[in-house]
Amino acid sequence: MKRRDFLKTSAALAAAGTLLDGCSFADSSTRGFNVNRSGNAGSMKLSFAPYELQLRHVFTVASYSRKTTPGVQVRIDWEGYTGYGEASMPPYLGQSVETVMAFLSKVDLTQFKDPFQLETILAYVDSLSPGDGAAKAAIDIALHDLVGKLMGLPWWRIWGLDAAKAPSTTFTIGIDTPEVVREKTRECAERFNILKVKVGLDNDKEMINTIREVTDLPLAVDANQGWKDRKQALDEIFWLKENGVVMVEQPMAKERIDDNAWITEHSPLPIFADEAIQRLADVPSVKGAYHGINIKLMKCTGMREAWKMLNYARAEGMKVMIGCMTETSCAVSAAAQLAPAVDFADLDGNLLISNDLFRGMEVVDGKITLSDRPGIGLELL
Repeated sequence: MKRRDFLKTSAALAAAGTLLDGCSFADSSTRGFNVNRSGNAGSMKLSFAPYELQLRHVFTVASYSRKTTPGVQVRIDWEGYTGYGEASMPPYLGQSVETVMAFLSKVDLTQFKDPFQLETILAYVDSLSPGDGAAKAAIDIALHDLVGKLMGLPWWRIWGLDAAKAPSTTFTIGIDTPEVVREKTRECAERFNILKVKVGLDNDKEMINTIREVTDLPLAVDANQGWKDRKQALDEIFWLKENGVVMVEQPMAKERIDDNAWITEHSPLPIFADEAIQRLADVPSVKGAYHGINIKLMKCTGMREAWKMLNYARAEGMKVMIGCMTETSCAVSAAAQLAPAVDFADLDGNLLISNDLFRGMEVVDGKITLSDRPGIGLELL
């Protein structure tokens, strides 16, 4: 589904209301949206459609490369208000447009008359399957957007946070040739205060040295489970610290708990769990093996669980990072609502694509900047 068609669909759905009752995904009157149940007056209406994200550059990490990311856009309508949500599915999540659409087709929100019953509604959604984190996150985000709009407040205010405390976001530079790395670094060195570098192959030092030819900005690195030997990994971490790196994500495979814990114990830099942490129930298992956790909405099922994870980790004395996948400003802005409460933020997913649908969270002088727009703070482009 192309951007222009999606925007037409949004306008058509807002105007059509109950006329879309029972429409199938193939029905031309929905212009691509699947409206699985519209219900009676006072019930919520869930609709959704696929939307492929186009990357500005080929994106390479330790295990794969890609030019696009599959996604599904979601909306929930209730009594004249609309909440927007999104599912984004990078390869390692093991989800697809087909699985997300299949899950969303099972969700019946018409049984709920009060969107403020977040705990009840999202517990029902979560009970429909043991996985499908991205699909569940899409509903969670849309529901939070809807409720925030009903309250007339952004979620960072509802949570009692101070927007001025939101940190700078990293901007990600994927693994590539020195020429491309230099070009990408030049593009972003003046716009950001910290860069994130993908490592985990045999050219890690070349990547860092190439970036250092262009800028002396602080760096974060993400090995994406790519390092194989813990002693070599620790040696590299000491070298990285000498070269201006301030934190490390997921040094070794998530299954190698003892090795990651050993690295954390001896590391001069904070070590964050990424692939090793999915949901709230995983937090106790990584305590002691990492200094902190990277929370991503697409993994943890959305904003409500992310907020619980953040507070649980803080209570356990752990550091917290908020991250994202390749996403439009919808999901990125949802994650940004938590940004004032974290140590590090990696919310650049919307900046990596060329076909965003929304205006939301903005990066000003490298810093996450939140608006007073209600809900998750979106405007349709």
